[in-house]
This record gives sequence, structure tokens and C-alpha cells, in this order.
Amino acid sequence: MTTEPQRTVEVERKYDVDVQTPLPEWSGIPGVVQVTDGELRQLDAQYLDTADAALARVGVAVRRRTGGPDAGWHIKGPRQGDSRLELGWPLGNDEELPETIATVLAQWTTEPLTPLARIENDRMAYFLVGEDGVIAEFVDDRVRATDARSGVQRTWREWEMELGPAAPADEAARAAFFAAVEDAVRSAGGRDASSGSKLARALGF
Repeated sequence: MTTEPQRTVEVERKYDVDVQTPLPEWSGIPGVVQVTDGELRQLDAQYLDTADAALARVGVAVRRRTGGPDAGWHIKGPRQGDSRLELGWPLGNDEELPETIATVLAQWTTEPLTPLARIENDRMAYFLVGEDGVIAEFVDDRVRATDARSGVQRTWREWEMELGPAAPADEAARAAFFAAVEDAVRSAGGRDASSGSKLARALGF
């Protein structure tokens, strides 16, 4: 496995939504000239942590996910506002935590990791495209989660809007973009996310 991870800074907003809520109308979003047809992605992620949840307590998540264009091992760093650094490595040949990833995690813990949660997700992904490329990716997620330590299962639906490579570069333009997105989300029946991440919600937080 390669030792150098792929680095991505995610800038996204999340929203809760009911099972039957219709998708938002994106025609009023600044700069958007096209919305692609939905692409189905079936994702299956296994999350790991120490027995005392040392990673979760500092806002770090480590997972092995199959399905979708970014299948692999991921470390998500602590969230800072709307953004979060994600490191990614290829899946490899087995489910054991690779040494390269354990080395990165050592800044937070060197204790053994065991299963924390499984999150399965039927995702429909749409690209909001502008004149210069993809402004953002919108995903409609139908989630099934199992807390591996308590056995509790939870299901929900949520939306995410993540900025893409052609997103507005300055803070004011990004704020205007997300303001228009939230107007469209609320008009459709969406609401602020009740939890900061899928993992937190899977664990009942």
C-alpha cells in the first residue's frame, strides 16, 4: 500500500430530511447551469476505534469503505467550521488496519482498534455544474447504521452539499452559495442536521 495518502479538504453542509421529501429545486443557485442525473452508489463502511473511543473523543474517524469512487481507507480529521481534512488510501487486500494508517493515527492513539460501527448507505449523487466545472456535489443518502458495541440499529435519510473544484473561491461568494442552497433545502422540506456526522448519529449522538 502506498504510504502517501490522498489529501482532501471537505467543505460541506448536512441536512436532515424525511423519507418522502422531494429533492430540492436548484435553478436559483448562483452559477449553476446544469444538474447531472443521479448516480447510485452503494456504500458500506466499517468504522474502528479504541475500547474507550479515543478517536471519537477528539473528533477523528477511521473507516474502511467499499463502493463509490473513493472506496478505501479514510481518516477524517477534527472538523473546523464547515471543513474537515480527509486522508485516503487504497483498500488493500484485507481488512486489517494497514501499518501506514496506524502510523498516522499514532498522534492520537496507539491502542488497538476494534469495530465501532457499520454504516451502509444507498446514495444518489448529483453534480451542480457551472461554466468552469463542478461547483458542488449534492448527495441524497438513505442510511442504515449499526452500533457494533451495543447492537443498536438506526435508519435515516439525509442530504449533503459538498463544494467541488469550481466552487466560489472567496468566503463571501461561498456564503452566498450556501445561503441559496439552504433556501432551496428548506423550501423542499429539509432542516438543519441533528448530528455532526453519520458516525455520531450511528452511535446515538
